[in-house]
Amino acid sequence: MTSLSVLPLLWRSRAPLTVLLLITAAGIAYLPFDGPGQPMPYSPLVALFTVAAQAGLWQRRVTVVIGLPLVAVAVAFRTNTAREYLFAFFLFGMVYVLGVLARTRQAYTEAVELRAAELEKARQAEVERAAERERARIAREMHDVLSHAVSLMIVQAEAGPLVVRSDPDRAEAAFDAIAGAGRDAMVQLRRMLGVLKEEPGPAARTPQPTLAGLEDLVADVRRTGLAVTLTAKGTPQPLAADAQVTVYRVVQEALTNVLKHADATLVSVRLAWAPGRLTVEVENDGEGATLPSAVAGSGRGLIGIRERAAAHGGTATAGPGPEGRGYRVAVELPVVISSPAEVGS
Repeated sequence: MTSLSVLPLLWRSRAPLTVLLLITAAGIAYLPFDGPGQPMPYSPLVALFTVAAQAGLWQRRVTVVIGLPLVAVAVAFRTNTAREYLFAFFLFGMVYVLGVLARTRQAYTEAVELRAAELEKARQAEVERAAERERARIAREMHDVLSHAVSLMIVQAEAGPLVVRSDPDRAEAAFDAIAGAGRDAMVQLRRMLGVLKEEPGPAARTPQPTLAGLEDLVADVRRTGLAVTLTAKGTPQPLAADAQVTVYRVVQEALTNVLKHADATLVSVRLAWAPGRLTVEVENDGEGATLPSAVAGSGRGLIGIRERAAAHGGTATAGPGPEGRGYRVAVELPVVISSPAEVGS
C-alpha cells in the first residue's frame, strides 16, 4: 500500500490537488490495517509541498481546510497523544510554508526575468534610435560635404572655359580649385566611410572641422570669384568640439546655398561672442530670398542647419536680409563645454 501511494507523485505537477487527495485516501485506507508504518508520511508531504508551490488559490484553501482535520483524525486513530498532535500539525505547517516560499521565489524569479527582458527590449530600442540618429547625422555630413564640394566644382568648371584663352592663369586656378575641392571631398568621405565600417586607420582618426578651419573654407569660396569676408567680435570662449563642427557646417552650408541659389557678389560671415552665447551670421547681397525653398525652409540644407542648432539647444533663422535685400542665415548657440578634452582651438 505504501509503495502504491508513491505512484501518483508522477503526476503531481499536472494535478497537484488530485494527487494529494489520492495519496491521502490511500493512507486513510491503510489505517485500519495493523502493518508496519513509516515514521514520516513522505508521499503526502511531497504532494502537500507541490500543492502549496504550484496549485491555484482555491486549491490551496481546500488543502488547508480539509488537510488539518484529516491530520487530526489520523493522529487520533493512531496514538491520540498531545505530542503526536503537535508534531503532525507542525510538520503540516512547515511543509506548506516551504511550498509557499518556493512559490514566492519562483514568482520573484519570473518577475526578475520579465524585467530583464523589458530592459533588454528598451536597450535594443535605444540602440535602434541611436543608430537612426547616427544615420541622420552621417546623412547631414555627407550632404554638407558633397553639396559644398560639388557647388565649388560647378562654379569653377563653368568659369574655366570662359577664360581659358583670355586669361590662362585664371583658368588654371579654376581647374586647380576643382581638383582641390574634389580631393577634399574624397578625404572627408573616406573618413565617414571609415567610421561606418569601424575600421581603424587614418580615415577614422581624421579630425573633425573646427572654428580654425573657417579661414580655409572662406578662402576656398573666394577662389570662385565671390567676395567673402570673415569677421569676429567679442571675446572668444572655449567651445565644445561638436559645437565647433556645427558652426563649421552651418557656415559651409550657407556658403554653398549662396553659390547654388543666390546671384550674389558679396558675402559676409560674422561670429559674435557674448557671455555664454555664440551667434553665427552668413549674409549675402544676392537674390536667394526669392527662392521658394529658401523662403519656406523646405530645402534639405536649411533643415539640416536647424537640426544642428537644435541639437545643441540653439536656434536658427533664415530669411531676407535688412530692408528685404539679400539673404541671411543666423544661428545662435549656447557655449557649453562637456569636458576639457572637448575644447577645441
